Amino acid sequence: MGLDTEIRQRLQDAFAPSTLDVINESAMHAGHSGDDGTGESHWRVVIAAPSFANMSRLARHRAVHDALGKDVIGRLHALALEIS
Repeated sequence: MGLDTEIRQRLQDAFAPSTLDVINESAMHAGHSGDDGTGESHWRVVIAAPSFANMSRLARHRAVHDALGKDVIGRLHALALEIS
């Protein structure tokens, strides 16, 4: 399973989002610090879910990180989050 599929599945299972885009931005960072050569180091997630409605920005980010788990987070160099 590719990392994009794993990220998508974990977030879908945790939040049943109305919007979920998982974007691999690694190619934009090729050769830069943090590029491990896998092509799966830099990610952007755009997610919207009703469960985020009463959460602070920090709580939303923590919830996404918790849903992804340490094993996924540990494989990322960068994760940009757009949460609503």
